[in-house]
Amino acid sequence: MPAKIPATVVTGFLGSGKTTLIRHMLQNANGRRIALIINEFGDLGVDGDILKGCGDETCTDDDVMELSNGCICCTVAEDFVPTLQKLLDRDTPPDHIVIETSGLALPQPLVRAFNWPEISTRVTVDGVVTVVDGKAVTEGRFAHDVAAVDAQRAMDDNLDHETPLSELFEDQIACADMIVVNKTDLLDSTAADALAARLGTDSRAGVQVVKTSMGALPVDVLLGRGQAAEDDIAARHEVHHHHHHHDDDEDDDHHDHAHEHGHDEFDSFVVTRPEITDPKAFAQQVADVIRAHDILRLKGFAAVAGKPMRLTLQAVGPRVDTYFDRPLTAGEPRETRLVVIGQAGLDRAAIEAALMDTAPA
Repeated sequence: MPAKIPATVVTGFLGSGKTTLIRHMLQNANGRRIALIINEFGDLGVDGDILKGCGDETCTDDDVMELSNGCICCTVAEDFVPTLQKLLDRDTPPDHIVIETSGLALPQPLVRAFNWPEISTRVTVDGVVTVVDGKAVTEGRFAHDVAAVDAQRAMDDNLDHETPLSELFEDQIACADMIVVNKTDLLDSTAADALAARLGTDSRAGVQVVKTSMGALPVDVLLGRGQAAEDDIAARHEVHHHHHHHDDDEDDDHHDHAHEHGHDEFDSFVVTRPEITDPKAFAQQVADVIRAHDILRLKGFAAVAGKPMRLTLQAVGPRVDTYFDRPLTAGEPRETRLVVIGQAGLDRAAIEAALMDTAPA
């Protein structure tokens, strides 16, 4: 059976910055064929050089747009599952699917839908990313424009009009695998750190909290989390009960300048060390280093003493997966190369020393 295609759900209130985060991801897809499922093309607002084929005016709800970087974009025409099936049935299916929820739709029902028989064997929820407006949440408002959110609720009879935003927010946090604290440029570093720490405490064990200002997350941090969220939906249940379905209005992010400095918020470097002797012990060593230094992602390859195969190593937070993928070639150095990714300020020297340690305690 072919491997399931991973899908990432991006959720968050109107104005939190979901669209900006997705736009940055598409512009930095690094060759991945990403399929994006949104409610309305007009709300994507992708720069013209990424779009091709049809403009917003000519797209109907049934259209699938080809993007110039090899990605695909489509709308939820009538129902989510048929839209997903249409993508999966393409001659060249996508490498990864990203679904942007509308501003007030909770992620839990969407994650549950991945257990439907029509799609459950073909696609899996790689992770749920909840984007929050750091400044608004710090001030207790949860959205930068509460009136706009209330107007969005009023326009749709299917939406829950009564539940306080604080309770909807708690349910978005309850489902998250990663929480993106956006707009941190509007907070001082102490307030941003305090909010990130509080959200980490309020979420499930193992959930990563990252800070950014323009949704500028490295694509390797955002995608490839391997959570299979549909298999543990009980751990992500809504804290509160609502009577709403999905809405049509989308994310209208006014905090939307194209700032290229976003990558300064993350560090990435390569550590090269000699071959390892015990894959299991090394995976534990890597997990310990990740915990000690709050590393977001770590990935790479290792040569194992006495083994002809190359070991692949992937870590999302402290969860480390390893497998042998192919034989090492004759001219290939028997060494270990690891890429480390985290928030700016990683202690590179200490991390390198800890990963180089051939006899960890």
